[in-house]
Amino acid sequence: MAIVTVSAAVSHVGKIRSNNQDSGFAGQTLFAVADGMGGHAGGDVASALALKRLIEIDGEYSSAVDAEFALQEAIVAANAVLTETVYDHPELTGMGTTLSALVRVGHSVALAHIGDSRVYRLREDVLTQITVDHTFVQRLVDSGRITAEEAKTHPRRSVLMRVLGDVDAAPEVDLQVMDTRPGDRWMLCSDGLSGVVEHDEIEEILKSSITPQDAADGLLKVSLDHGAPDNVTVVVVDVHQSFETPEAAPVTVGSAAQPIAFEQTVGRRTSRIPGLRLHPRSPASSEPSHFEPESDDYLDELIEEDRRRGRRRKATWLVGALIVLGIIAGVLYAGYQWTQTRFYVGEANGYVAIYQGVQQGIGPVQLSHVFQQTDVETDALPPYTRRQVETTISADSVTAALEIVKRLSDAAATGVDQNVDRPSTPTPTPTQAPAPAPEPTP
Repeated sequence: MAIVTVSAAVSHVGKIRSNNQDSGFAGQTLFAVADGMGGHAGGDVASALALKRLIEIDGEYSSAVDAEFALQEAIVAANAVLTETVYDHPELTGMGTTLSALVRVGHSVALAHIGDSRVYRLREDVLTQITVDHTFVQRLVDSGRITAEEAKTHPRRSVLMRVLGDVDAAPEVDLQVMDTRPGDRWMLCSDGLSGVVEHDEIEEILKSSITPQDAADGLLKVSLDHGAPDNVTVVVVDVHQSFETPEAAPVTVGSAAQPIAFEQTVGRRTSRIPGLRLHPRSPASSEPSHFEPESDDYLDELIEEDRRRGRRRKATWLVGALIVLGIIAGVLYAGYQWTQTRFYVGEANGYVAIYQGVQQGIGPVQLSHVFQQTDVETDALPPYTRRQVETTISADSVTAALEIVKRLSDAAATGVDQNVDRPSTPTPTPTQAPAPAPEPTP
């Protein structure tokens, strides 16, 4: 029986981006994903050009080492195509693309990788990430500066340290040969999937899907369910052992499946040899998706910048916390000042007293204190009046509180209960009848 592959490829623009800068390919022995960068200035062009050049090596190889060499040559050639294209079309300056590809040869696969697209392998229901991202945050993780969890939300998580494009004439590509066996399921994807869907969720979908097409569709759906802020491209490859070789037409998805169109430029530069462009992107680009290093010291500069950002972030949090605490303190002080405009009459050490503040407290802090203690004993008050004092009697002002105390003093002297929490009502004076008019004298 022969070792055969069954594959599927899908690509989607996502829910936020306006155009699809990803490209994917599932062929006879070659499977690849490219994620373009450069915004509207040429991310789609970069991934399409690179993948179209790579597709030319799809075919049979005598050994995995030969396939690995073919991958390397094709990637170098693709990089040259991108550089020449930028030279002929200056409006595309700064465009680039990631690229992850594998070629199956018998029981082996040759892998090539640059950027942050990924290659995974599902073997015996265990999903393993095969490639390592060429990103700034991955460098920080590898050096122990941050954790893998912190890398997921790091503000520089999209900074690429290696890509294909007009930024490097000889890009460093990771190449390796690995074994494969019947039952293996390989998955290649852009960061539109791996950046939003957790590893365990990807593993579960790959394990539960029967066919590569089901798996690819399921991964695309879950990415869209998570909001799909970036383009999403997925290629799933199953390795089988069979007496028959399935015949399936190669599938190209994403920008590589569309005709490549260039904007018209003012003039074409042909007077000198094209040179390297070290700037991260065209000024016309408005999508801050990816960057490339401008020099050998770029990583150190980014690390130092990250440290400065961390210090600024801590200082910002500290200032913000102080401002919030200041506002809270101001509100509390204003509230306390208001409470000190209120008064009530109550009992203190067996005597009637006037309190300033309100009867409530905040934890152990009381919001009132004795303003004036009188010489009226609470035991001398009639029962009902004494209960009123014990439960406190509110007053709008000091004057009102003094009036209440006067009525309490009267109640203590007479022994007669009074409803002292209400202002006293003066007794109306009887109106005298007018004197009769004198009778007229005859």
